[in-house]
Amino acid sequence: MLWAAERPAGPGHSRLGSPLQIKRLQVSDADGKSTRLLDPAAGVQRIATAESFAGPAGALTLVAGHHRYLVSCIERPEWADEIGRDTFGLYVDIHVPVGQRTAPDGPQTVIQRLRYIEAGQFLMGSPESEAERERNEGPQHAVTLTKGFWLADSACTQALWQAVMGDNPSHFISGKGGGGQHPVENVSWDDVQRFLRGLEKLLPGTLASLPSEAEWEYACRAGTRTPFSFGDNISPEEVNYSGEYPYNEGRKGLNRGATVPVRTLPANPWGLYEMHGNVWEWCADGRRDYAAGDETDPRGPENREAPRVVRGGSWYGGAWWLRSAFRGQGRRGGRILSRGFRFSLRSSGSAGATEWPAPRDGDDGAAGRGPDPAAPGTGAAFAAARSAAAPSAGEFPAAGKLRGTPSREPNRSKAKRSRR
Repeated sequence: MLWAAERPAGPGHSRLGSPLQIKRLQVSDADGKSTRLLDPAAGVQRIATAESFAGPAGALTLVAGHHRYLVSCIERPEWADEIGRDTFGLYVDIHVPVGQRTAPDGPQTVIQRLRYIEAGQFLMGSPESEAERERNEGPQHAVTLTKGFWLADSACTQALWQAVMGDNPSHFISGKGGGGQHPVENVSWDDVQRFLRGLEKLLPGTLASLPSEAEWEYACRAGTRTPFSFGDNISPEEVNYSGEYPYNEGRKGLNRGATVPVRTLPANPWGLYEMHGNVWEWCADGRRDYAAGDETDPRGPENREAPRVVRGGSWYGGAWWLRSAFRGQGRRGGRILSRGFRFSLRSSGSAGATEWPAPRDGDDGAAGRGPDPAAPGTGAAFAAARSAAAPSAGEFPAAGKLRGTPSREPNRSKAKRSRR
């Protein structure tokens, strides 16, 4: 029988607790391919010892023959207004209040969904064989992230920014009736820090931050090793970028010349929208050179002078900038109309764990509020499983004519040569 981990002794202490029903498992076969199962096969559970759980929110690996089952124990955040599970995995929704001054006649809350990004390991950077790669994307190396986190499923919207900050600095203002669903842009790294502190005040018990560069690439890849999370190439139908500059001799396509509302285009395998394109996204840490060997929870410099990493490319750039491994950077005080951000949340303390909601009949997942923490049978942890110098990418003029590519665009001349 598998046992759940409880933490009655405080942070850093685990002991065996109540029996836990396994709702979902990720099974990986010997060659690395994986299949999601709703229920474990009979006979594969093993008894867990206290040492099987790594830390206060541990993970347990079960091995049965050629299969490996990864089961994590995480806590339901008290700050989550809605919790659920769908085909992409676990999610929470937060409801951020909107003041009368900001939207006197509109919705009084802004809803943001976040996806749980499980701790794990991935290959960071690009292989030398990847087309149009940059030297600073190597050496490709294994990175282990030891802590899971909740990541916004979209870039921060103008509506959410306005709810927290009371203004909207964006160039591409969402039109009337658009609900502020375009990503906020024209915000500096320092501006974002002020937003995060404001969000924490509205959501007590949270630690709001930008993802580290490693966390961002891990979430963007979503288990893939191809140049894009969608495969070896992309098209403007699935990603918002300058279609005049395709990747790896691909076909030219649509150039929208502006941002699109978030969640307009397909999500990656982990339910994250527009990780490629639309707006560059700030990361928490500064620019660094990759280590020659494997790393655990790597972070770049955090001194004030260090340029901050930006990832993902934008509506304004060529497709090669949008690759999962491409690394850009920007001055922390710089504001440009092709750059925004998405944020992550963690709990600042004990989060009041409870059981995860069971799927409803005819539904892939469960939405709505979780069980009453005071109800019988709740209070245990719930289980989940699933599977040279840097270019100044992202540093574009703050305003002006926006046709073609800017003079400082990385690989601008190379792009022209390769497409003559």
